[in-house]
Amino acid sequence: MKIRVGFGYDMHRLKEGKELWLGGVKLDYRVGLDGHSDADVLIHAICDALLGAANLRDIGFHFPDTSAEYKEIRSTLLLEKTMDLLREHGYVLGNIDATVCAEKPKINPYIPKMQEKLAKVMGVDKSDISIKATTSEKMGFVGREEGITAYVVALIQQ
Repeated sequence: MKIRVGFGYDMHRLKEGKELWLGGVKLDYRVGLDGHSDADVLIHAICDALLGAANLRDIGFHFPDTSAEYKEIRSTLLLEKTMDLLREHGYVLGNIDATVCAEKPKINPYIPKMQEKLAKVMGVDKSDISIKATTSEKMGFVGREEGITAYVVALIQQ
């Protein structure tokens, strides 16, 4: 059995008039993340971690933000396609360990829903998906509530 590890990171700025999607779940908040797709930083970081672990490049290579095909797309669809790519190359998910960094809104109440949604999309058990939340202690662009970041480590097996 071959075991591989990948790391993913994403950030998007917060913007008025946008919906806030994290982990495939719509959060009730006054602003959302701005991007070519729904800007779900958690899913984007998961995709990058999985693709990196399999040495399949990155999310921008497979789903470029210059393509009209991916404009306003739900990131859950990108994650489904990423899982299909992994399976085509003989990989299965071991586990995901993720951290979302945001001053507001509070992410913790949404984590169980995110785990359920991601597990369903990825075709795995929700116990394989760890999501944690933190702030940046009011420092930097996250601390000024200008954006949200996500960091992910993924373990896959072949």
